[in-house]
Amino acid sequence: MKDSIVKMMKSMLLLILLGVVSGRRTQLLKGLPATSTVEENAAAGVSVYTFNVTVSPLSSEGVAILPTIVNSNPLTEAFDIESKGDLEYRVVTTGNPVLDYETMPKSFDLQIFVEDTAGRTDLNILTVQVTDKNERPVFRGNMAIQTVTIYVLEGTPPECIYQVDAADPENAELKYSLLPAPVPFLVLESGAVFTTKEFDYEKDPHCYFLNITVTDPDGLNSTKAVNINIININDERPYFTTKQRIYRIPEEQSPGTVVANITAKDPDDEDSPSRLFYSIQSSDRYFSINPSTGVLQVTGKINRDALPLRLHPNISLIVRVEDSPSSSHASEMEITIIVEDINDNPPECNPSTFRIEANENTIAGTFLLDLRNYCKDIDVDPSNNQFNFTGLSGFGSNNFALESTVSGRLVMTESIDLENPANLGAEVYSLTVRVQDIACPNYSNIIYIYIRIKPVNEFFPVFSNLSYEFNVPEITRVGSSIGRVNARDKDWSPSVITYSIVAGGGTKDYTNIFWISPTKGDVKILARLDYETTQKHILTVQASDQEKIATASVTVNVLEVNDEEPVCSPNFYSFQIPVSLAVGTNINGFRIECQDRDSDPRSFRYFINEGNVNNHFTFSPSAGSNTSRLILASRFDYDSGLDTNWIYRLHVYITDDNLLSARDKTTDLIKTGTVTLSIRVIPNPTTVITTTPGFTVVAKMENLYSELAWYVPFVITLGSLLLLGLLGYLGFLLATWVRTCCPPTGKAGDVLLKSWP
Repeated sequence: MKDSIVKMMKSMLLLILLGVVSGRRTQLLKGLPATSTVEENAAAGVSVYTFNVTVSPLSSEGVAILPTIVNSNPLTEAFDIESKGDLEYRVVTTGNPVLDYETMPKSFDLQIFVEDTAGRTDLNILTVQVTDKNERPVFRGNMAIQTVTIYVLEGTPPECIYQVDAADPENAELKYSLLPAPVPFLVLESGAVFTTKEFDYEKDPHCYFLNITVTDPDGLNSTKAVNINIININDERPYFTTKQRIYRIPEEQSPGTVVANITAKDPDDEDSPSRLFYSIQSSDRYFSINPSTGVLQVTGKINRDALPLRLHPNISLIVRVEDSPSSSHASEMEITIIVEDINDNPPECNPSTFRIEANENTIAGTFLLDLRNYCKDIDVDPSNNQFNFTGLSGFGSNNFALESTVSGRLVMTESIDLENPANLGAEVYSLTVRVQDIACPNYSNIIYIYIRIKPVNEFFPVFSNLSYEFNVPEITRVGSSIGRVNARDKDWSPSVITYSIVAGGGTKDYTNIFWISPTKGDVKILARLDYETTQKHILTVQASDQEKIATASVTVNVLEVNDEEPVCSPNFYSFQIPVSLAVGTNINGFRIECQDRDSDPRSFRYFINEGNVNNHFTFSPSAGSNTSRLILASRFDYDSGLDTNWIYRLHVYITDDNLLSARDKTTDLIKTGTVTLSIRVIPNPTTVITTTPGFTVVAKMENLYSELAWYVPFVITLGSLLLLGLLGYLGFLLATWVRTCCPPTGKAGDVLLKSWP
């Protein structure tokens, strides 16, 4: 854009100058017009032509506009004008662009303009002819700008590996050559570079440095360097450098423990560390190999004492090495790892806790337990699985001993009597025995032994008394405890005593009216005692310790208590009396007679507790006899309104306290019998005066049932319902029978018609 603007400005300036020149042109440029030559590829500043400027003597100020190339044909900036001094000037090359005979115009017409201070101008042409020069050949393409590097795969047959591109500016025929000569390469006249052999990276040099020279017919040449690198390819199988095939390691190595360092090499990588990949081909849970370094290490627990290593301690591994994960170039090697046993297990006893029993008074020397039958050491190597028994200790250990440290047989050394005060309560002896490895590091375990001395039942139970006597009021509540028996056993530990009644205590109504607590010995009554029936019960009580028994006699004396109620006959009565009955009359000749099983007949007392409104009734005698009569004590007065009740329901109480003093009545037990009486008072008849012929019948119906006879209407109602149900059921049976025996008329006629011939 800038060059276009400059050229435009120069063209405008040229037009202006031409206008000026056309007006006032004078010969100022001395030596022009002229023709000159310049060699192609001339450097900047090469002089092409020299000329002078002639100014008028009248002009004292010299040149106003210096000589200038205002235009060129063809247009170019390859030339410029420089002052040499004293109005002498020369045309020189600018070097931009560089003159090229082969590619640029062969001639340039330069228009040179000058103006002096008097305003005179001159314009002349300098023709510059470019002359040809023999130039060196030039490389083209990549070789022209850089050193070319060529890569050749090893194992590649001889072939063309590169085409040199060069040209001569004069289009002359070029020749190619390369140095140094004794290399397995050649260059043809066409510039094609060939290999002359098949390279082996592992044997041949890995790099070649060549100089390729191109020469024109005049001997001018150009040289460029070419680097040829031989590329290694994966064509060799890696091989193991580790010679060892058998390794030994102790068991129980921690994860990460190094077992072996497997190494290998790849012939393809002789000059550099091999990039190899290691793996274990056989399935194995104990070891792993670092895929990059080949370090074989432990990854899992290795227990020599467990299967399968217990039977087969040798572990075989197939190690594979490859030069790449996807390559087929690989080698395999089998190694064997022998796992050696160590003493890593303490002796174990199953069970580790023993509970055994021995009878008291067992003689000294009695064998109790063989510990060796229950203990073992799972280490495989015999030198690691031997153990012994030591350190018998604990409560009562002086009564026991081990026959030897090797055998593990436990025996008693003293007889134990639990009843002996020195051993009282010592039923269980707690012992400990240490089972320990003989080999270092002497692992051990503790065995716990609990020996229970079983008591022997040597003694009979003994009651605290040979016989027991209990006094029991006859009114004692059923289920009450009336006494306790107690027996003890001298055996240790104290035996559980069980009590039972083996004889006595029966009545005509009950097999046994007594019960004894099996564990506590409490005697309780199961039925009501009755002094009037039985005054004494003799029981035989047994105490048992499950093996031995003892008996004792228990006498139960039944104490008399006023516990019987007076029983009177009748205890219910209903009757009617006229309203005009005379005072002192024995009502309807009614008399009650009472009995009490535990009271004197003179102990009865009679009184009406309820229903005796206005005290019309009383009993005579009121006390001191077992019989008494009902007496009307006062007359009825309905006319004045004193009496309003026509029915009296009397509740009569009969007590057995007539013979007791006032003080005894507050403390002694008093029993009461009851009698219920229902009395209806019948009013006097009313006189009716007949005033008209005829008569009137008055029928009066009253319910004469007693309140206590509620069941009479219920029975009548229930019987009526049952009778109605029975009649309904009989009607149903009759209807069913009629329908069965007497079918409908229409159907019978049909049968007759069908049977007619």
